[in-house]
Amino acid sequence: MAESTPDMVVYVSNAGSKEIYILRMNRDSGELQMLEKVPVPGTDKPSPASMPMALTPDRRFLYAALRSDGFPVSSFAIDPSSGRLKHLATTPLHDSMAYIVTDRTGRYLLSASYPANKLTINPIDPNGHVVEKTTQIIPSKSKAHCILVDATNKYCYATSLGSDAITEWIFDRATGTLSPNGPGEVHTKPGAGPRHIALHPNRRFLYLITETTDTIGTYAVDPASGTLKELQFVDALRADFKEHPAAADLHVSPDGRFLYGSERKTSTLAGYRIDPERGTLSPIGHFATEKTPRGFNIDPRGRFLLSAGLDSDAMTVYRIDPQSGALTSLKQYQVGRQPNWIEIVDLRR
Repeated sequence: MAESTPDMVVYVSNAGSKEIYILRMNRDSGELQMLEKVPVPGTDKPSPASMPMALTPDRRFLYAALRSDGFPVSSFAIDPSSGRLKHLATTPLHDSMAYIVTDRTGRYLLSASYPANKLTINPIDPNGHVVEKTTQIIPSKSKAHCILVDATNKYCYATSLGSDAITEWIFDRATGTLSPNGPGEVHTKPGAGPRHIALHPNRRFLYLITETTDTIGTYAVDPASGTLKELQFVDALRADFKEHPAAADLHVSPDGRFLYGSERKTSTLAGYRIDPERGTLSPIGHFATEKTPRGFNIDPRGRFLLSAGLDSDAMTVYRIDPQSGALTSLKQYQVGRQPNWIEIVDLRR
């Protein structure tokens, strides 16, 4: 019998077993079925703590970076009908990368190195291969953890967990280089530990989760300059938890109505409603999830949230209530060792 064409495909990176799980996802029920496991080559060692991935905007290529010696990034072609992966090439990056992302054209791979305190940019050739020679290496403030390019492909933002700052950049798409934008940085409270950022689909707001205090900040994005202005910070930690938190990831739903953040020590997801005009947050509630939720993601239609547990070797699918944003657990799936990064592709788009 011929294999049926999947509606959506889920890619889960497993740092401990150094492989990507590929699962078929039913767009209506959220049910997952295993398609295959793809090894990520480049080193005999596992990838310590995480194996970040990045998708090109046209969903033709996927990249996975190992954080062990040699720091290889693998380029994969995505089959447009099945979602299966074909390994194309392996390229050494400049260091261990906590976060990778492409620009909005898919011509450059931008990376943030937490242990080496730097940002790097590598070209991507027309065949989807990452080119080893960088266009730029930028000494960053302490513990760079995330980097994103905005929807216009003009502005770039990166976090410095050790320096309590979001750095602001102008992205030159012709040369693949960054230059400081205006003051070049905005600061959080000392010791907050800025970790991951997410952009609202309306382009007017940027959100930040802080690792060491588990707060979520809302920033207005100036449409003319791309610079940031702080609007609000909310506490995301459960009220009964009195230890030091370890917040991790955050994502905005595709319709811009909800935001979720993960916290690893309580193994919870915090949900928020987003004010459509002001961008500010009001709480939905906390939801139990997999142990040590380092990474999660929301499907492109905003119906389901998938959360992976670094220390449970499993992933749970949740239904997102379209009115309240509340999460309902549907089913848990076993995946590889130390799952930590999830990407989802809608093959019908």
